[in-house]
Amino acid sequence: MRIFITGASGFVGGAIARQLKKDHTIKALSRSVESDAKLKAQGLESVRGSLGSIPKESLKDIDVIIHCAAFVGPWGTRKDFWEGNVDGTSQLLEVAKQAGVKRFIHMGTEAALFFGQDMVQIDETYPYPRSSPYLYSETKAEAERRVVAANSSGFETIVLRPRLVWGPGDTSVLPELKKMVSQGRFMWINHGKAKTSVTCITNLVHATELALTKGNPGSIYFITDDEDQTIRGFLTDMLGTQGIALPSASVPSFVASFLAYIVEGIWRILGIRKEPPMMRFPVDIMGRECTIRIDRAKKELGYKPLVTVAQGLESMRKEATSR
Repeated sequence: MRIFITGASGFVGGAIARQLKKDHTIKALSRSVESDAKLKAQGLESVRGSLGSIPKESLKDIDVIIHCAAFVGPWGTRKDFWEGNVDGTSQLLEVAKQAGVKRFIHMGTEAALFFGQDMVQIDETYPYPRSSPYLYSETKAEAERRVVAANSSGFETIVLRPRLVWGPGDTSVLPELKKMVSQGRFMWINHGKAKTSVTCITNLVHATELALTKGNPGSIYFITDDEDQTIRGFLTDMLGTQGIALPSASVPSFVASFLAYIVEGIWRILGIRKEPPMMRFPVDIMGRECTIRIDRAKKELGYKPLVTVAQGLESMRKEATSR
């Protein structure tokens, strides 16, 4: 197959590209000189542009697009989030259809459903909220809606929804946690007692491979490791692979959320572009339960996790000790 990937210089897109290039021809979107260098170092053909300016000719003969690029924030303006997550996705869908691409796989998120509530053993029938106080959730939900709505007999769309992606090569969650610990900013929310599903990158890549040819067009699929954890247990184990011990200090979720709300308000009033030290979205989503059922992915994609949480953690430990 000929596959076009957005976000291939990031953690998720990069892992998918490295695996798929073993058996497929890969093109990847590049939005900067730095991204060009990263992609070329991986042996990938890069296409310079942005989500809104990809030449139709670049997608000629492409069979599948895997759309991993997103504005993840969690800090930014409404314009930043809408342009990065909604407008960019819509424009990519349109040029993909014009170019005759057969299948469009969109990397979604459980956060599309989040407005501050616990989500317990949910599946794909769980509804989108009428509104959300988080721009990331709001815009990722709208992007998912547009991807599903674009499905047609000649243009198949699939949405994959991982939860808390982690694993070897993490350039997202792990570095942020390390920074928080080193700066003395890390505190548990409600002692880290909330239960959560998680998704090892190895398993997400496997699910993406399956979605190249399987799955019902126009469908959404949750992807997890199928092993629920507590936030405290999982983060303690994950940081432990790096030789980092997490502090025991904890704060109630309502206190943390209120403080984050105040800090965000001050930052917006002052027009500060730099990310504030506390933000509502990460505080709230890490303080709430989020456990997910993956029956649909098992049945329709034939998905089964390739690695257990313990195996994924061991891979991270080996990666850390080999540096």
